[in-house]
Amino acid sequence: QLQLVESGGGLVQAGGSLRLSCAASGRTLSTYIMAWFRQAPGKEREFVVLISRNGGNTVYADSVKGRFTISRDNTENTVYLQMNSLKPEDTAVYYCAADRGILPSTLPQRYDYWGQGTQVTVSS
Repeated sequence: QLQLVESGGGLVQAGGSLRLSCAASGRTLSTYIMAWFRQAPGKEREFVVLISRNGGNTVYADSVKGRFTISRDNTENTVYLQMNSLKPEDTAVYYCAADRGILPSTLPQRYDYWGQGTQVTVSS
């Protein structure tokens, strides 16, 4: 069983930066496609970005392209999300997720394991 724990959320002013971490335990992270999703109050869970098993391929939502960067360190069993130029509309609970599947997907139902989430709040 893979366990995921996110950290690094907080309150930041618009234009600021945060770095989220997702620490994995129980299984080797390198066997999973990893992704970040987010969910704002009253809204559905939204895809943010994914990264392939070896980190060579990434897919970003248009809303975060050029501002967010995903990376992974399989030796440390950790995935990161660097968020720059934050906007109030980025406010949400951010979740990391792991997919055992072959092909990458932006659909949350494709992901097998989820963390508990970390709150990101961007003030205007």
